[in-house]
This record gives sequence, structure tokens and C-alpha cells, in this order.
Amino acid sequence: MTSSPLSSRIQVDNQLDPRSSEVDLIELRSSLDADPRRIPSKYFYDRRGSALFEKITQLPEYYPTRAEKALLLEVADEIGHLTGAQEIVELGAGAATKTRVLLNALQRTGRLRLYVPFDVSESEVRRVAEELAGEYPDLQVHGIVADFVHHLAAIPPGSPRLVMLLGSTIGNYSPKQAVGLLSRLSQRMASGDFFLLGADLIKDLDVLERAYNDSSGITADFNRNILRVVNQIAAGDFNPRLFTHSAIYNRHFQRIEMHLAATESHRVELPEIDLTMDIQMGESIRTEISCKYDRSRIETMLEASGFHLTRWFTDQEQLFALALAQKG
Repeated sequence: MTSSPLSSRIQVDNQLDPRSSEVDLIELRSSLDADPRRIPSKYFYDRRGSALFEKITQLPEYYPTRAEKALLLEVADEIGHLTGAQEIVELGAGAATKTRVLLNALQRTGRLRLYVPFDVSESEVRRVAEELAGEYPDLQVHGIVADFVHHLAAIPPGSPRLVMLLGSTIGNYSPKQAVGLLSRLSQRMASGDFFLLGADLIKDLDVLERAYNDSSGITADFNRNILRVVNQIAAGDFNPRLFTHSAIYNRHFQRIEMHLAATESHRVELPEIDLTMDIQMGESIRTEISCKYDRSRIETMLEASGFHLTRWFTDQEQLFALALAQKG
């Protein structure tokens, strides 16, 4: 671990082991060599991918970001008073755009003292830390550069606190993976601390599929960009133009599945992971799952992970939910 105080109110710890790249290469090879083939969705977010996703959040078809932020604006003060939190820990903090709504709410209670952004991008953690320290003169920021799937032990001790996982990020994990992640998180929290989970709700099929197949093609560009990232990591020769984007709703698993389907048969070489793939025309590579939920499914998942659901907030259209839970 490397730790660097940027000022008296900002500290950033980097927990990423340089050897983690070797683990990533093993995981990437295993995923691409599986049947069916997959690419871990974390590879979406290079600089170009992150910029494309920001564009996606502003599309008329893509409701989750708008719905979640509007809901946060409605309920932030109630969450601030209910939790009595003095600290916020945010997993997958990114640009912390929606976080400010809750920071403002805690500041209005007079209790806000610490924000812990947890993200894999060191440049993003440092930028957010400096921005927020400037916006909130009394706020301490302790940034953690790490992968929250593997490095939850890096969260510094403290209480009373609110831990957040927003943006329906939990939907990118299978039910078993999600319970495993939330159970490990619960073990890192003090009894009585609160957890706020953002979850996309089950809804009309047309609304769901339009959100992931926008008419302007930005989601398709975002999806194909993952192949460029894999090329950089594995010295590969994927040609993104030979793949078409599709996102379909799997009713059995209640999730959107994003795929890239080959438009012609061709060979792909990935020397850094010692893999050669003969891709057949029509063969699909799955790049993401996005599970959708109802209250019962979320409550069951939280209870299995050591949390008790205390409040369930949804918008009028029942597009999105915020589940506020407490560590037992």
C-alpha cells in the first residue's frame, strides 16, 4: 500500500498491488476462453469508455441516472436524520456526482466530517478529493484506490457512518456474487451503521431494452470500446467493426444482458494472455449483466448479507429504488 497526504484534510491510499495485473490477465483469459465467452465489465471504463458512459447517462432513453438522482434529492434529508451518520463511505465513487446530494444533507445536520471515496481510478479519487475539500471547508477526505470486490479491508474504521453503493452497480453481479460482496461489506461495518443501495427495478420490457439500445448508437460504441481496451491489455487484434451490439432482457434471470455478436467468422490473437480464438459468425461475447429487482428480492439479499431493511424509497413511476438498511 502507498499512502500520500495531499493536504492536512486529504489522504489517498493506493491498495492496488502491481502484481494485480497478472491476476487480471488470468481472469481475462479464463473469461474469453469460457463457453459462452465473456469479458469482465470492469474493462468498459478506460478514459474513452468513461466519457461514452457519461453521454449515455444523458440520453432520453437511459432513465437510471436521472431517476436515482431525483430520488436522492427527495429523500436525502430523511436519510441524514435517520442514520445520524458523520461519515460517508462510497464504493465505486467515480466522479461522486450524486454523492454531493447526501454530503449536503449531512452537512445540514451539522455532523458531516469524513468522506471516503473508494474507486479503482487513482486520478479520479485524487480529483474528487481535491474538489470536495474545496467545496466543504470542514470535510476530511480519505480516498481509497482499490477494487472493492477484493479490498474491502482497506476501508478505515469509523462510525457512525453511511456506506453507499449507488447506480445499480449491484446489478452487475449474479445473486450469489452480490450476497458474497454485501456479506463481506457487512463484516467491515460497525453494528448500527447504515447501508444505502441503489437498485434498478423490474419494469416494462420496452423501457428496459430501449435504455440499453439507444437510437443514437452511443451504447453500441460504448460496448464495442471494451474490445479496444482488451487489445491494449492483451496486445490483441480484435476488430470492433466486426461486432454488433445487442442488449436483451433475460426474463428467467430478470436481467439485461449486453452482447457483442460477430458479423463474420474470423481469428483473434491475444498474445499477452496466450490465447487464440476462432470466432464464428453470429457467435456472441457477453460484456455485462444488469440485474433488475423488486423489493422482495432486495430484502432477501440484504437479510442474507447481515443487513435489515429499514426504508424503501421509490419514485412515482417505480423506475428505481433506494434501499436503506442497517447492520444488525
